[in-house]
Amino acid sequence: MAHSAVSQVSVTPAVYSDPSLRRSVLKTNSLSFRDKSWISVSSFVLKSNNVQSRNQSIVSMSVQQVSKPKVAVSPLELEDAKVPPLNTYKPKEPYTATIASVERIVGPKAPGETCHIVIDHGGNVPYWEGQSYGVIPPILGSCPSDPLGWMYLDRHIVLLIVIELDYYAATKILPVDTGENPKKPGAPHNVRLYSIASSRYGDSFDGKTTSLCVRRAVYYDPETGKEDPSKNGVCSNFLCDSKPGDKIKITGPSGKIMLLPEDDESATHIMIATGTGVAPYRGYLRRMFMEGVPTFKFNGLAWLFLGVANTDSLLYDDEFTKYLQDYPDNFRYDRALSREQKNKNGGKMYVQDKIEEYSDEIFRLLDGGAHIYFCGLKGMMPGIQDTLKRVAEQRGESWEEKLAQLKKNKQWHVEVY
Repeated sequence: MAHSAVSQVSVTPAVYSDPSLRRSVLKTNSLSFRDKSWISVSSFVLKSNNVQSRNQSIVSMSVQQVSKPKVAVSPLELEDAKVPPLNTYKPKEPYTATIASVERIVGPKAPGETCHIVIDHGGNVPYWEGQSYGVIPPILGSCPSDPLGWMYLDRHIVLLIVIELDYYAATKILPVDTGENPKKPGAPHNVRLYSIASSRYGDSFDGKTTSLCVRRAVYYDPETGKEDPSKNGVCSNFLCDSKPGDKIKITGPSGKIMLLPEDDESATHIMIATGTGVAPYRGYLRRMFMEGVPTFKFNGLAWLFLGVANTDSLLYDDEFTKYLQDYPDNFRYDRALSREQKNKNGGKMYVQDKIEEYSDEIFRLLDGGAHIYFCGLKGMMPGIQDTLKRVAEQRGESWEEKLAQLKKNKQWHVEVY
């Protein structure tokens, strides 16, 4: 299996008072996760401690918080819209964007491959944090009218979501003349979406790119144990194998359930993710802690729970650790590493175990109006719901009534697949 290409240029984000100077440096480039020069040396203090600390939850550090410079962003007109952009580009008329960079962002011991993919849309497909893009993957062919050498499924498109272990999202590549859904003969493929993993200004801070966090979907035959390429995820493999300069057809943006409420800058946001479900939270956190947005001065609490298999599977860990160091009063970060940590009963540590560990505090924050978000595989929700119900009963509360109230107050945000 071919590995993804990486961006040829790494940049160091900085604060520029002159927007034109900032654009000249960052216009076409994106952050490289292999080049950590944008993170101050002090951020590595955390890594110099005992290696075992990597397997433990990180909570607020006992250091005095100081005002940190932030990265200038533009165009600030992106703040003017009162409602989020929705379906600017539709499946019948998608936008043709360009791959800017593709980079593997997990270590060698991670099960599977996850890539950070930056797409240059030229500022023509604006979006808000928490929204999604659709991607139309090409299939190899020979269509004289297509200068790219690809044949698209036209209206019978395949849009695949960022799904961890999404082995069944797509099966064999279908003939162009049918475009049928193998699970529903006569029907087109299901429409699926990718959660956006950047703020509205993108990784280049100029409003011209978007980022996706994509796990390569590979299918292994349960009987032979061998990979079956015919059942691999069409879109995830297309994206992870893309090279800078490749063209990509996108639709959207779409979605409102995961939009970041900004009416209260002192609000509490509890974010729970498994794997690539961390994508929308990266956008939230960049907006809160990295970018200098004049109209949004976050001074509340953002608390991230991230569940992955092991340390090598952690996504954007250096960014999150940097926020923890720079904003200890406003950011908390807990990691559940199922193959490295044990819960209180000696079993594997999952995000629901971390939730139970901090349940009293979480319930108190929810009672105070905190927003709680869930993003990742839908299989994570039953365990989380069971944990929350058990904790509620221990507190003498009805979870059903509490959940209904959270939904009524628009504090409950779920996007699972």
